[in-house]
Amino acid sequence: MDTELLGYLEGLITPGRKERFLKVLSMRTRFLTVALEDVYQMHNASAVIRSCDAFGIQEAHLIEGRFGRRLDKNIAMGAQQWVDIHRHQTSKGCMDALRARGYRIIATVPRADAQTLSDFNIKTPAALFFGTEKEGLSSEVLAEADGAVYIPMFGFTKSLNVSVAAAILLQDLRGRLDTSGVNWGLSEQDKLNKRMDWTCKTIHSADEIIERYYIQKSGIRKG
Repeated sequence: MDTELLGYLEGLITPGRKERFLKVLSMRTRFLTVALEDVYQMHNASAVIRSCDAFGIQEAHLIEGRFGRRLDKNIAMGAQQWVDIHRHQTSKGCMDALRARGYRIIATVPRADAQTLSDFNIKTPAALFFGTEKEGLSSEVLAEADGAVYIPMFGFTKSLNVSVAAAILLQDLRGRLDTSGVNWGLSEQDKLNKRMDWTCKTIHSADEIIERYYIQKSGIRKG
């Protein structure tokens, strides 16, 4: 990370914008993440990404083997710029990648035999898997998951729209992290990297500006 370049670029955005980035990053986490398994409705996937941004979840995983890319930038309302989106072709590939990073694979299911949301263990990193609108999660994810969680419901309806379920789970679990004593925040290096990423996304023609910066810097050194 070139911190001098970061300082230069941050000088090109408003102080308020920079302060906003710092404040948001102080509340961001990778301790929780979500994975959407072949969600068909584009607006559902996009709404989940928006919820990730709203509740401080820095990354999301999309399994797109069946239906392809399912994000709509208009529905996501820009959230895709601020959330790191990882795309996978298979559920197994996604689970393997997340487990290699220390995540528990948690299936979200509308079943009372799963762990309730209030009893869910928030002490170790977790990847919440959400399934398709009609079929739910695949048998592969259900078989290989390290645990399952459900949202208690008390009416005639026994299932929720995937984007609604994700919002409820993320709001609850993200709020519990604050009082958990867990070190859930981004590392300082991660924060620097995201400051650079977000600042570049804010500046028009950032690549050209960076190129000119290094040309000018090289000329000054030679002189």
